[in-house]
Amino acid sequence: MSTNTARIHRVATVILSMIVATPGFAQSIPRAPQTPTAFRAITDAVHRGIDGRRAFTTVDYVQRYFRLPGNEGFDLAIDSVASLLRAAGYVEASKAGAADRLVYRIESRDMANEAWTPHDARLAIVGRPAPLQSMATNLNMIAINSASTPEGGVTAALVDVGAGSDSVFKTADVKGAIVLTTGNARLVLPRAQRAGALGVLATQALPAYNQQSKHPRAIQFTGIARDTIRPGWVVWISKQSYDTLKAALRAGPVQVNALVRTTFMRRPERTLVAEIRGRTHPDERFVYSAHVQEPGANDNASGVGALAEMARVAARLVRSGAANPQRTLTMLWGDEIRSTQRYLAEDSVRRAGVKWGMSLDMVGENTARTGGTFLIEKMPDPSAVWVRGADQHSEWGGSAIAETAIVNHWFNDFVRNRCLDRAQTTKWVVKANPFEGGSDHTPFLRAGIPAVLLWHFTDTFYHTDLDRIDNVSAVTLGNVGACALTTGLLLAEGTPSIARAALDELAATAEHALRTQAALSRDTLARGGSREHEQHILNVWRDYYLAALARIPEIAVGPVDLSRELQTARARVEQAARRFATLAP
Repeated sequence: MSTNTARIHRVATVILSMIVATPGFAQSIPRAPQTPTAFRAITDAVHRGIDGRRAFTTVDYVQRYFRLPGNEGFDLAIDSVASLLRAAGYVEASKAGAADRLVYRIESRDMANEAWTPHDARLAIVGRPAPLQSMATNLNMIAINSASTPEGGVTAALVDVGAGSDSVFKTADVKGAIVLTTGNARLVLPRAQRAGALGVLATQALPAYNQQSKHPRAIQFTGIARDTIRPGWVVWISKQSYDTLKAALRAGPVQVNALVRTTFMRRPERTLVAEIRGRTHPDERFVYSAHVQEPGANDNASGVGALAEMARVAARLVRSGAANPQRTLTMLWGDEIRSTQRYLAEDSVRRAGVKWGMSLDMVGENTARTGGTFLIEKMPDPSAVWVRGADQHSEWGGSAIAETAIVNHWFNDFVRNRCLDRAQTTKWVVKANPFEGGSDHTPFLRAGIPAVLLWHFTDTFYHTDLDRIDNVSAVTLGNVGACALTTGLLLAEGTPSIARAALDELAATAEHALRTQAALSRDTLARGGSREHEQHILNVWRDYYLAALARIPEIAVGPVDLSRELQTARARVEQAARRFATLAP
């Protein structure tokens, strides 16, 4: 998940109630009724077919490489998924016939800058047998856009320049030295170069959720400005390495050897697009997006691997006749946000047919190790305006939105219920958070397309080089993949029976939600809250669900008459609002 734009598994009892942020109040989380009969065939077929171990194997391969758009690791990931698609029966689009439903293509676009690939790095104190850091254990240690050192590295005196201000460099003799800094490396590097230094070793202050004191070897990936006139290099050092270097300096002069090996190459940015063409309405789409760039295992080799496994299972179900989507299922692997945004922006006709979107980002966590929990980040609903109850913001962070930004829709609850279907048999913990942004769901939402993010947070190892395969769980990959694929296949089939079942399910979910919100409001009143304000919140939730019910017919492929069922569902929600969500004076 991208910091610039915004942002396994613990097998335990399914949490059907939890202590929420409101003092003294315990609230049960929304729970799916028994899986509707109309959903069961596809649900069972997907749950039987999904194999988290296959996804895990893909994650393990992809996470070995530092991935940025156009670089070698990024392209290896794209090519590995393309080979899995071919093995699953997908045909390269230029060779596909009109009858081929399983197709894929790789789109290539020129990049404004050369692609940067890190190959090797090592940092050692001269005279000590073991290196302080190497790229094998600290994948993120080279600052993005760093140039290479000479062959074999450089050996030089180490000079501590503290924060690395201009005043320090006026007096410090760093010519021919390697400088150690706690300052902003993007500013310190050019100062050090002007003073004749060979390169920079820089510390990082990690966010609180990374628990740097507990994980002193952790290094976040980040970069420096690209400089084609005066290329230089920065090696990020962990807290552990910094402490070691400072202790060595206190004992006397220190020489270090630093090796950095990188390449800049003119390469295209590639996006992999796979589709299962809809039988009757191929121009209507459910679109999945999993970003490839970022070097972590969970972020986001897990999304790459989960979506590849979903593509395999979907292909098998279509070929066997167990699923027959009338709409197209589209799967994107590419650069976070930009690939999804381009997919929507470059073809207005195609954009008009995109009905739903889903981002798969950090979907494979072993939560016993990472500390995170599985989350469905909802598109803006009333919980993003009034954050209370079970659906709290994550540590990644979010801010309150305006009431006018609420999107009245059923998609949040539909996805959550599909995940809870999976939890009924696997004891998977399913939670949700209000909208925060920062991943591939945001381009869909900006375009007015319903979309959610499936992810995990808090992750202790987020954006650090400790985000490796040992923190990924095949079980979680299977759970998330099953929920995501079931959602897409049901909506792509879009039969009248699926639409009717979704309408009945949403009415039941709304009844539960109104009871829950009413209990929260009464608890607030008991603590001195405003009755008028609390009634307004309840009325907004009521109106949210009434408007969401009215959009359920969009599920059906082609026209369907749900007027009688809609009337019944509305009556249920209105009755629940009168009974549970009307605050007496």
